[in-house]
Amino acid sequence: MIRLVLAEDHNALIDGIKLFLEYEDDIEFVGFANNGKELCKLVRLKRPNVVITDIRMPIQDGIAATKEILKTEPHTKVIAFTMFEQDEAVQQMIAAGAKGYILKNSSLKELLLAIRTVYHGGTYFDPNIVASDTSAPPKSKGVLTRRQKEILKLVALGKTNQEIADHLFIGKTTVETHRKNMIRKLNLKGAGELLRYALESKYNF
Repeated sequence: MIRLVLAEDHNALIDGIKLFLEYEDDIEFVGFANNGKELCKLVRLKRPNVVITDIRMPIQDGIAATKEILKTEPHTKVIAFTMFEQDEAVQQMIAAGAKGYILKNSSLKELLLAIRTVYHGGTYFDPNIVASDTSAPPKSKGVLTRRQKEILKLVALGKTNQEIADHLFIGKTTVETHRKNMIRKLNLKGAGELLRYALESKYNF
């Protein structure tokens, strides 16, 4: 049984998700919170398998809450649930330990798929997350350069563009250019697919 907790500061959205999940035999909705501080207390009390959390919340945001939760409950699976599709936000949640990232404008069926995927040990990233610039025509898949592989390893670790730049002693703009080139070279659709590719390939570089 999947024991689920939701953190979201809009109660109407909470009610809609609760109603939808009532008909799923393998999911038990065990509580909700309106901010990150409440979420951390709720997780300690209810010990859920899966936590869905907004990123932007009052008192304590979802990134800080995720880090705190996973320090004491490392087996808990966290899914970010947010309006933000920026690459930096995705990377910050991955660095905090989240196993999934889904946009609020996605369907509830998509959310359900994310819940079950992370519960069973997988990762799930919303297919609607795209890079800021994917207008260039895709190239056929090619071999990544040594520098691109180094960057991809750091992407898999959830590092932001600035953190990657600092680690490799290169400019942030250079990192951004490499990422866009990798997306085109690997024939991917955007930042979300690059992140999935990095996570799936991190032991095979």
